[in-house]
This record gives sequence, structure tokens and C-alpha cells, in this order.
Amino acid sequence: MSLTRCGWVSDDPVYQHYHDNVWGRPEYDSQQLFAKLCLDGQQAGLSWITILKKQANYEAAFYNFDPDKVAAMTEADVERLMTNPGIVRNRLKIKSIIKNAKSYIAMRQQGEGFADFLWGFVGGSPVQNQWASFEQVPVSTPESDAMAKALKKRGFSFVGSTICYAFMQAVGMVNDHTTDCHCYEAVRALGHKESQKR
Repeated sequence: MSLTRCGWVSDDPVYQHYHDNVWGRPEYDSQQLFAKLCLDGQQAGLSWITILKKQANYEAAFYNFDPDKVAAMTEADVERLMTNPGIVRNRLKIKSIIKNAKSYIAMRQQGEGFADFLWGFVGGSPVQNQWASFEQVPVSTPESDAMAKALKKRGFSFVGSTICYAFMQAVGMVNDHTTDCHCYEAVRALGHKESQKR
């Protein structure tokens, strides 16, 4: 018997593994959240599966998204990465990761924790939605609008509201698995467990 998954998931085993084990599970580690936000920004104008299949290449190219190492990257690094076939060779997107790392560090220096800042947009706990089909799922919300605005104010780029909402879904700030999906209850239970901790 095949498992019922959210309607956006294809037959691609990479996609299925990501959906079953990563998407929607609450992430509270600041550096992991930074990495995911940067990767979601790379998706702009492309499909997520394109970036997902390049994730390991991005991790290798950007020091596993260590903000301090990424922020120290130079114009020469940008030129070098423009010849890297393993990532999306878009100058603005490459530079945005470096810019975002600098913004992340600036927040840290001001005593603003990245995870607490981001999770603050949902009150610190996952929002438990109950969508019957993926057609009902929004592409942005007032919360993602607010997050996008706040991130841009802090100097981040490629963080529009749609990207922010995709990010919120991916890192479990909202549970947007559909109610018929085999992951729905497990992700809801994880969210409930995290809420009790906080």
C-alpha cells in the first residue's frame, strides 16, 4: 500500500524523502534556520526540487552556511562561484547569501537571536493548520508578510513574503501537511511537544 503524501510531492525519491523526514518538522537551531532561509531564496523563479538536488553543492560552496565564514567571502569568491555548475549561477543570488550572512551577524552582535526572532512571528510555537487539500494552502500570510518586511529592514535579500512562507512551512513554523497526509499527525505531535517545552 502506498503512503498518502501532500499533493505537491512527486514520485521523485529525493522529494519524497525530504517531505517525509524534513518538511514541516520544527527547527529551532539558528544556523540551520539561516541555511534554510538562504536556500529558499535560491528557489526564486525555480522549483524547490531544483534547489533540493543542489543542496549538498550549496553546503560545500558556502561552508555549510557558517555565517561567519560566509560573511568573509569576497568578490573573488563570487566570481569563482559563478563558474560552479553545482549551484544556480546567478550573481544576485550568490551575493544575497553573503549579504544575508552579514545581516545575521549584525543581529547577533545586537543581541538578537535569529531563531527567537523568526519564531516570534508565530508566537514561538508551530501553527497547526488543517487543510484538506494542498490547493487550499496559502502562498503567503500576514505573518510571512511581517517576517519579510522585518528581514528586509535588517538587510536580508531574496526574502519576499512567498519565500518566507515557503520557509515557514519547511521549518515547521506552520504545519501545512494536508490532513490526509501520512506525516500530518506525526508533525502535529512534534509541534505540540515543542510547544510544551517553551
